[in-house]
Amino acid sequence: MNLKTGVQLSIMMFLQYFIWGSWYVTMVTYMGEHFKETGIDNSIGQAYSALAIATMISPFFVGMIADRFFSAQRIMGVLHLIGAVLLFLATKVDNSSAFYWIILFYSLLYMPTIALSNSIAFHQMSDPGKQFPWIRVFGTVGWIVAGLMIAALSIEKTQFTFHMAAIASVALGLVSFILPNTPPKGKPTSTSIGSTLGADAFVLFKDRPYLIFFIAAILVCIPLSFYYGFANLFLNESGMENAAGKMILGQVSEAMFILAIPFLFNSIGVKKMLLLGMTAWILRYVCFAYGNVEAYLWMLYAGIILHGICYDFFFVTGYMYTEKKAGEKIKNAAQGLFTFATYGVGMFIGTWFSGFATDHYTLEGVHQWKEIWFVPAYIAVGVLLYFIFFFNEKTQIKKAGV
Repeated sequence: MNLKTGVQLSIMMFLQYFIWGSWYVTMVTYMGEHFKETGIDNSIGQAYSALAIATMISPFFVGMIADRFFSAQRIMGVLHLIGAVLLFLATKVDNSSAFYWIILFYSLLYMPTIALSNSIAFHQMSDPGKQFPWIRVFGTVGWIVAGLMIAALSIEKTQFTFHMAAIASVALGLVSFILPNTPPKGKPTSTSIGSTLGADAFVLFKDRPYLIFFIAAILVCIPLSFYYGFANLFLNESGMENAAGKMILGQVSEAMFILAIPFLFNSIGVKKMLLLGMTAWILRYVCFAYGNVEAYLWMLYAGIILHGICYDFFFVTGYMYTEKKAGEKIKNAAQGLFTFATYGVGMFIGTWFSGFATDHYTLEGVHQWKEIWFVPAYIAVGVLLYFIFFFNEKTQIKKAGV
């Protein structure tokens, strides 16, 4: 991979996650301000679940189209250009029902681009294990910059966060058409419905280690949902000042730890890296359960900073593991499959369950945070034990179906 290609891919990743970080984090604030609704079981909760619903529907099948018929970068360009229009339209509606449908349609377009951007990057790399983290880290930088811009411009409660995302979406849509070509790999050899829908990608499930990992990826999204959905509320209720700004430390940690992945992926192996990630989830929630702004403020910061290990050592490593497992003809589909498992099924289950658990441990409007944080901690322990006993991958990863 030459310097020009590296710069192009870095810009792609920066804009990809800048878009997401611009509107997703502050959507709850925007809706509360403009639609005057709060709570988990109303339209705010539905709007956030739209992303998971879209992930279960779209990336897998768009990945199949990219695999078989069209270049991945062209599909991504079209999706981002249309998505920019929807982001702008989202700020022009005056009721939450219409807003929900726009966000759902936008999510149907955006979520496939995560898998497509990964496929575009992997296609240009001679050694993804070493090169991908250096490219993917710019996505984290994009998320951080989006948050810093929102804070600096004081637009958290306004429609301008969506406008900022729309502008970036137009930029990435145009940039996509000049990205290195990622041509369709597979040619249809059958006209059956199953073949047309890309059912051949399920060959990954015939590989026992990958199946074990796939199930673990879904389960670990339940603890992830607790963090995404309630960490900011918890830190604010704990008395931490400027909690949203301090949570950026989690993305800074993510950017730092992702750079360690190339040195660890091939040296200690995928299993140990995934185990480190899951162990970090347990430590994070123990820190949140016992931390406070008085004697144990350091535990709150530790819970935030552990985000780097939690996310990178499981999810980024997971994308790389999926890449190594997939054959040439199903690379796009394989990335879509992993996205489907995590941001789709896993986050949908996690969003529902975390809301249920939080409501269960809320007494007379007061959150019992210690009990709440023990729930994802116990789940993480269960996933860790499951993974230790059942996952057994060889040092040299064998491709599925080979």
